[in-house]
Amino acid sequence: MFAILGLGFLLGMQHALEVDHIAAVSTIAARRSGIRDIVKHGLTWGLGHTLTLFLFAGAAIVLGHAIPDHIAEPLEGAVGIMLVGLGAHLLWRLWRDRVHVHVHQHGDGTRHIHLHSHAGQPARHDAPAAHRHEHGFRWRTLIVGLMHGMAGSAALLVLAVSQAPTPAQGLLYVALFGLGSMVGMGALSAAIAVPLVISARGLTVVNRGLQITVGVLTIVIGLHTIQSTLLG
Repeated sequence: MFAILGLGFLLGMQHALEVDHIAAVSTIAARRSGIRDIVKHGLTWGLGHTLTLFLFAGAAIVLGHAIPDHIAEPLEGAVGIMLVGLGAHLLWRLWRDRVHVHVHQHGDGTRHIHLHSHAGQPARHDAPAAHRHEHGFRWRTLIVGLMHGMAGSAALLVLAVSQAPTPAQGLLYVALFGLGSMVGMGALSAAIAVPLVISARGLTVVNRGLQITVGVLTIVIGLHTIQSTLLG
């Protein structure tokens, strides 16, 4: 039994590294510039994922059967739609905050050109920048994790129902699986944070390129998920 529980934890860590999970958390992390904040988002995703798994798996273990395919596939399709939305929102924010050129002329006739972005600033150019910091619980990230938990439940529930001698042991397996997914996503978020944070501190073109890549790939993964679950 201890081997099975340990396997659940390791599978949870591996589960966090699935491509749609990476895409979702990457789009959330892409607009952040602090490693601690990005890791907190990853852990919050893992918490939402675990809560839904625990609820669905608990119900399946008590009832004695897993989520049927005709319900599981639309849930997967909903995740695909969510991924398209996350990627599109990231690209829209990049376009909104895009860098553009300003020409300034001083009283002595000297003119110079500089790049400028309105990201996080009020409408007036001469007004001081308004820096926004995110405080409190990360509800949006939690909701993304909850959605992924619903969609990823079917395979886990089959294993939990078939392997668990008792409902309590089955729930413990699910809890350890969820804990493993939190640890895995936390570690992955730390890895994602490094290039984002470094590039955000001076390599603006590189940082924007990373964000655009994340947004486009997330949309592609979302469209593929929709095609394979709702249109296939």
